[in-house]
Amino acid sequence: MKFKVTFEQDEDGIWIVECPKLPGCVSQGNTREEAIENIKDAIKGCLEVLSEDSMLPPDIDKQALAEGDLFSSVGSDTEQVEVAS
Repeated sequence: MKFKVTFEQDEDGIWIVECPKLPGCVSQGNTREEAIENIKDAIKGCLEVLSEDSMLPPDIDKQALAEGDLFSSVGSDTEQVEVAS
């Protein structure tokens, strides 16, 4: 399963990364690499909470979650990163 995340760099050089499919799933980092690692944790946490509350969006494959098949594909200036479950 792939999640798109968006990156912005603020005026202080901090990278802000957000997963639009999971409202409120936002993280940051001093470097782009740190922001990627942090959003992986944030996505994992959001999915765990939503799953516990039976509130996963209908288009999220529950089988992929169970198998740990989570990937994040980030916008146009990006790479693909794995999100471990």
